[in-house]
Amino acid sequence: MVAMGCSRPEPAFDAEAEERAIRDVLERQVAAWNAGDIEGFMEGYARTDSLRFASGGSVRYGWQTTLERYRTAYPNRDAMGRLSFEDLAIRVLSPRWATAFGRWHLQREGDYDEAGGLFTLILEKRPEGWRILYDHTSSGG
Repeated sequence: MVAMGCSRPEPAFDAEAEERAIRDVLERQVAAWNAGDIEGFMEGYARTDSLRFASGGSVRYGWQTTLERYRTAYPNRDAMGRLSFEDLAIRVLSPRWATAFGRWHLQREGDYDEAGGLFTLILEKRPEGWRILYDHTSSGG
């Protein structure tokens, strides 16, 4: 009986509301991308050196490093194209952690081919809201 009195209950949270909040973060990312605003797109990521971005066989750490990677890989609006996410599946694991899985697609014209692939995100609820802490993005298929 003593042990039961010592444990703290998990704080109550509304998983559906948290899922909507995460969806909103990802929708704001798409809107920023499609407006040519890479910095706005990056607002969906945790602004920390602990951010991990894995893609194309390499891993990068940190918000600034990830921003620079996007600027290099997508130097202009033609390269950025028009982003969409599909088949988005969000799972809220706890009041602090969630995952998101989906497909990304870039519709591009001119000198750039269309691109797409899969992504898996781990999001953390931080004081500023839900932010991506781990991003594993693949291309092709």
